[in-house]
Amino acid sequence: MSILKNAAGIAKGMSITFKEMLQPSEVENYPDGPGPMRGAVFQDRFRGKHQLQRDENGLEKCVACFLCAAACPSNCIYIEAAENTEEQRISSAERYAKVYNIDYNRCIFCGYCVEACPTDAITHGHGFELASLNATTLVMRKEDLLVPVPQTPLVGGGVADKVEVLS
Repeated sequence: MSILKNAAGIAKGMSITFKEMLQPSEVENYPDGPGPMRGAVFQDRFRGKHQLQRDENGLEKCVACFLCAAACPSNCIYIEAAENTEEQRISSAERYAKVYNIDYNRCIFCGYCVEACPTDAITHGHGFELASLNATTLVMRKEDLLVPVPQTPLVGGGVADKVEVLS
């Protein structure tokens, strides 16, 4: 009896396979699709290229606490801290990340760095085109990860960078 049951299961599976072989293929229209992401559709919890966020004043949120680097199981985050001065204010805290590198050759997109950050400075973005034939281009530096400075419209019609120095 079990032999007939197994053979029926195999026959059912093969019939589904043959039926799907005769159907036309459905193709996603990437990269020429509509919308700003050109046809790419993301799930809510997609983990793409990391982004270093800024606060509402345009200053960096990263305070160089090293918790993201400590939480990373693949040890792909490298940070060097520097002190803020009154003349040059990079973040709202005492320190800022002078160097912030993520080696995407080693990153496993686990999200532990995002969870460990107390200031929500690092997040996952929607960047997914990270493939490269040159391994050195997969080491993203702070300049590559930092979101642009928010711009505020001027009264005369121009655009100004929104950066305030905190005293």
